[in-house]
Amino acid sequence: MSRDRYPSFLFADETLLGGDTFLLERGLIMQGFDVVAGLDEAGRGPLAGPVVAGCVVLPEDCDYSRFQDSKKLTAHRRQKRFAELHDCGAHIGVGQCSPREIEEKNILQASLLAMKRAIEDCLPVGLPKFLLVDGTFPVPITLPQQTLIKGESKSASIAAASIIAKVTRDRIMANAHSDFPRYNFIKNQGYPTKEHRKAIAAFGPCPLHRRTFKGVREFVEDITGDSSSPSQRSLWP
Repeated sequence: MSRDRYPSFLFADETLLGGDTFLLERGLIMQGFDVVAGLDEAGRGPLAGPVVAGCVVLPEDCDYSRFQDSKKLTAHRRQKRFAELHDCGAHIGVGQCSPREIEEKNILQASLLAMKRAIEDCLPVGLPKFLLVDGTFPVPITLPQQTLIKGESKSASIAAASIIAKVTRDRIMANAHSDFPRYNFIKNQGYPTKEHRKAIAAFGPCPLHRRTFKGVREFVEDITGDSSSPSQRSLWP
């Protein structure tokens, strides 16, 4: 994205933000973008389950310092921050792509589509005017946006979106445990733990497994003798 189109502060190094993780949002609001949303996803790496994205517009007067990268929070703190986001007046959207969509599109395109759906989930309160997107790939939607590497540490809105995405996905996988207890999704959330990989080898994949992912596709081929979907060896094909 051209640096000529947006304010220079969007490209500031993390160390230059002085720990103010709402500086980018505040600057964009001053530039006339009155609704600034953060976007992040959870679930690129698992062998099973959907990829889930969160879209969050934080109120200007909230205590944004509470919202940090979900990976740096304990499960208990994530749950607490999740509840606080719903109580503080934040506008929240959630989107996801199913395992079948991940197989069809690849994990990159599915993650971006989940982000687009999370933005569209904010339609009842009006679409954001500017997007701060974690990572290096823009969302396929015609809205002004800026990608930010390690965005959770630079933008409270992105950090909040990471919390929404992670907690929502963890709850989906916990609910799936009752249907597929052999894989212990309530504990591993579909990630390739040793226990999970052993369960796939012993029982084969279930409908929640991503059949094109290494660690699953070998057993799909063993069962069917064929694999018609393209294999995915990396998280960003």
